[in-house]
Formats: sequence, C-alpha cells, structure tokens
Amino acid sequence: MRISKLKFVLLIAMSLFGLWASGTVLVIFYTLNQQLPLCPTGTFLGIHFDCGAVLDSPYSRILGMPLELLAMGYFLVNLGLVYLVAFGSERVSDATMDVLFGWRFIGIILVPYLMFVEFFVIHAICVYCTMMHIAIIADFIVISYLLFFGKNALWREQDEVGPAAAGPL
Repeated sequence: MRISKLKFVLLIAMSLFGLWASGTVLVIFYTLNQQLPLCPTGTFLGIHFDCGAVLDSPYSRILGMPLELLAMGYFLVNLGLVYLVAFGSERVSDATMDVLFGWRFIGIILVPYLMFVEFFVIHAICVYCTMMHIAIIADFIVISYLLFFGKNALWREQDEVGPAAAGPL
C-alpha cells in the first residue's frame, strides 16, 4: 500500500459514511416508501427538521432521478479513486490524486447550493442530507490537507515503511 493504513482509513471513512446515508434514503424512503429512522419532525433550536418535506420536494430530483442516487455514485467513485491512490503504481497514484481532488471539489461546490435550498426554499432540514453534506465537507478538508498542507502527508513517511527501507539518519 502506498499510504499508511491510518491515512487510507481517513480517506475512505467519510465516503463510506456518505454512502451509508445515501443508501439508507434510497432503500427506506424511495424504495420501501417508509419514514426514515433517526429523522425527527419538528423544530429544534429554531431549525425545522422534516426529511419527508426535503425528499418529496421538486429539488430532490434531477431529471426524475433522486439526488441520493447521484450521491451514491459520487461516494462510490471516491472509494475507487482512493483505492487507486493507495494501491496503484506511482504514475497511476499521482494522476489519480489530481482527479480525486477535482472530483471532491465538484462535491464541495454543490453543498452550499443544497443547503441554501433546504434552509431558504424548502424551510426544512433533512438529517440524512446533512450527514451527506458533512461527509462531503470533511472529505474535502482531509484531501485538501493531505495535498496542500501536510508536508509528505499523503505518502508514507520513512518510519512507516520499515527499518530496512529507512536507511541512515
């Protein structure tokens, strides 16, 4: 593996969380037509929570397709790209990092629009949508840190490779 296990886990954790949240909405709300668990209805701290209002709104679909289906695709692509970064050749891994950042940038630019629609157009918040927004934001923060702020933060440090590969100090 080209990156440490900890960094690998960090890079996939939010995608798995977002995949779970979007999959839950697709299966329970859209397929089984049931109310989502852990999705309160009512007002708390001045914020109105109502997953049904958000998910039944015309803003919850693009060309008749639920946004959660697109979110699942987004998170699955994230997982595939992280796999290529971790296990691909040096050339593939380096190229994939640029694609991964660009892909996650697409996700991060959609979140403010979706939050605007929930807060100011629908006037309701969906807990599962918020989970996906958090996953996308955290995902972007982690990949940005690893790419731009952590010196050699993405690639294995010498002490993670093992004593034989570390060489002289």
